[in-house]
Amino acid sequence: TKPAALTGLVVRLATLASVARGLSAAWGRVASGLPRRGAVRAAVTASAAAQSTTPRTANPMPGAGVADDDARDASSLKTLDAFGARSDPSWVQQLNEDPEARRHDPNRSSREVRSGHYVRVDPSKLADPELVMYSPELMAELGLDPSVAEKDARFAHFFSGDVEAFSLGPTWATPYALSIMGEPMTHNCPFGTGNGYGDGRAVSIGEVVVDPGSRRYELQLKGGGRTPFCRGADGRAVLRSSIREFLASEAMHFLGVPTTRALSLVVSSSESVRRPWYSDRARAAASGDPAVTEDDPRLARFPAEVRRQLARQLSRQPRDPDVAIIEQAAITTRVAPSFVRVGHLDLFARRASAPTATDEQKREHRMMVAHAIFREDRDLLLPPRGEASPADIVDDGPALRAAALVFARRVAERLASLAAEWLRVGFAQGNFNADNCLVGGRTMDYGPFGFLDEYDPSFAKWVGSGDHFAFANQPRAAQANFATLARALVPVFAGDDESLAALKKLVEDESSAIFQAPVDRAFARKLGFDDADAPTNGNVSPKELWRQLEPLLRRGRFDYTIFFRELSQAPATVDAAALAAKASYLSDDSADEASEVAADLDAWLAAWREAALPAGDTPTDAAGALRTRMLGANPKYVLREWMLVDAYEAAIAGDFAVAKGLHELVKTPYDEHPDLEARYYRRAETRDLAKPGTAFMT
Repeated sequence: TKPAALTGLVVRLATLASVARGLSAAWGRVASGLPRRGAVRAAVTASAAAQSTTPRTANPMPGAGVADDDARDASSLKTLDAFGARSDPSWVQQLNEDPEARRHDPNRSSREVRSGHYVRVDPSKLADPELVMYSPELMAELGLDPSVAEKDARFAHFFSGDVEAFSLGPTWATPYALSIMGEPMTHNCPFGTGNGYGDGRAVSIGEVVVDPGSRRYELQLKGGGRTPFCRGADGRAVLRSSIREFLASEAMHFLGVPTTRALSLVVSSSESVRRPWYSDRARAAASGDPAVTEDDPRLARFPAEVRRQLARQLSRQPRDPDVAIIEQAAITTRVAPSFVRVGHLDLFARRASAPTATDEQKREHRMMVAHAIFREDRDLLLPPRGEASPADIVDDGPALRAAALVFARRVAERLASLAAEWLRVGFAQGNFNADNCLVGGRTMDYGPFGFLDEYDPSFAKWVGSGDHFAFANQPRAAQANFATLARALVPVFAGDDESLAALKKLVEDESSAIFQAPVDRAFARKLGFDDADAPTNGNVSPKELWRQLEPLLRRGRFDYTIFFRELSQAPATVDAAALAAKASYLSDDSADEASEVAADLDAWLAAWREAALPAGDTPTDAAGALRTRMLGANPKYVLREWMLVDAYEAAIAGDFAVAKGLHELVKTPYDEHPDLEARYYRRAETRDLAKPGTAFMT
């Protein structure tokens, strides 16, 4: 490690350690201190807030233009052709095409896109496609007979980009803006203007309405080839990353976390691309003795607990890939009710807010807002009679403002819930910019993600995540994205001081509580309580119990998933020694620390049991009820990176059995699976906590 780099990293990690020492309080203030910008002027009025609680369907995104007499039950959509008959591309129908698209046809090279909501671009089909994985459950949800995947050859061709084999109509890519922790960014844009950001390798191949009046789905190819937003890249995904995306999105769905879904994974048997990665030599070198120990004199000024944390972090200091490898090209088809990002609204708001903004730019912004509401909160558009249509409110200022205020609150609630669910299952998204944040509150962009092995509030798999996207900071990142969304709605309220004041109140006065409550609730659930403020048998609240436990998890270097699962299995009897034997990463030379942690943990367990087990109940019944609640909140199996590495390395060698086995396992992550315990319900090997490509990646 270079001295200068080490010094900089020590400073950063010292700051992080300071944050960790005060994490008990930090969880209570997780959303505070958000970046605020002067453009944000607003929140929902009392009447709008009341509307936001109106009962609604989970995904109220039916299709416009689908006649009632043409409605058919999802069960009738068995074939690919019947599926295609339900095509209804609302993005293309309701929004503006880039007026320069035809001049730049086929739109497969990087360029500025100055206006319009989409560019028509055909995906680049994979050569010699082979379907290797698909989701029967998602196919059924889409109304497709799962046998279609293997019996209809067009399935593999279409979902690998061949729109001549089959088509749902026009295909497109979209522009959006980049904001990081609430700060608008343009410097990464190749043109320095922000007009180069967008779907660089994702191509939407259609929308279908399965149940008119109820369910709409958009289908998107990740790795579908170059678009005007490719920024010079090749537009492809590779088998390694595609397996991670396919398995992770399905795993999150079955964990109960809102997410985009994976329909299929198609690999090319002849097309390959070059990617930077880590050589066997680099990976082996990182698996040896740690480069920095807690006895390093440069760490002497820190307390013992901080030295240990810094030494672990420094030993896992990211290294850049050192070789370029050839990998098979692959495409994952991801599916969601919509892929409307906060970044979409952000882009058009920037244009509409500029001093030189034209009437057309202001209208394109209103169109984008109305379409986002249509896709995610259609009930806000419903007139007394008739079908909802964004066109009805684009130029109706009062109607659009009323809908946008309620929409803002709902987005806040969805993002708050999403980030809390990530904490519950030990997931770090890794790159939660506004352009990777869906207004529907679903997880997307399974590139730099990772699941915790050892509990570490500063954990992130991607070397570019920084502290701002670390595991414990995800609720704050979500709130920053909400602040970006609120700022993006401001032009809608121009001249309406009352509405602007309401939006400002939501952002500055109410959002901290909105984002904190689900976090408290998530940790209360992990400890067996229905709510963070639930009455307990003792004198300590669920929130306080978590604040007391959190530093013990760090000191004891406990595996996050295993600790909570073992606690769930035997809540009335498990002790610190049993938890440490199963879940702690403390080494044999940390006996003194282990002893101290065990004593403190046993005291915590006693306080927790007193609070969680009602005194008036039969002990066996009370413990059984507690166990049931906790087993439902604490999964036994998550997709640890070393599991994914095993899967994609076998697949690269031609064996998809490991990946398919994991696909089956993640469908029931709360079940016991005793036959798979030895293989998958275990701590990571020491080498995997430092190995490039497993412990971290670029």
